[in-house]
Amino acid sequence: MSRMIAGALILVAAAAAGMSANARPLKPDQEAKIKPAGKPVDCIPIRSITSSRVRDDSTIDFYMSGRKVYRNTLPNSCPGLGFEERFSYATSLSQLCSVDIITVLRAPPGIGGPSCGLGKFQPISGAPK
Repeated sequence: MSRMIAGALILVAAAAAGMSANARPLKPDQEAKIKPAGKPVDCIPIRSITSSRVRDDSTIDFYMSGRKVYRNTLPNSCPGLGFEERFSYATSLSQLCSVDIITVLRAPPGIGGPSCGLGKFQPISGAPK
């Protein structure tokens, strides 16, 4: 039972984090400044995510405590993600992983959108907020 409660709390926190995302495609000169800053990882700790930015239908930047940024490029385009600019996820772990699924949150609230798989988390440098 406590595991279900913990999972529900993570879902609520995830939805709140996803709802603060803003779709902001980068200009070509901004995109050119972004460089890989290490090897891709399978998971990032949820409690370290401070915000996220939806860049388009297949790209999300996760801003972490400690000024780290991870770019997740979804293996497939997620229709409506760039337009709606918000998503939720559910996990029973304390990490968000490349095997997890996000769901586009559509307006009005309560109408679920497509669910899409995440890719690996690539640490990057040079990403604007």
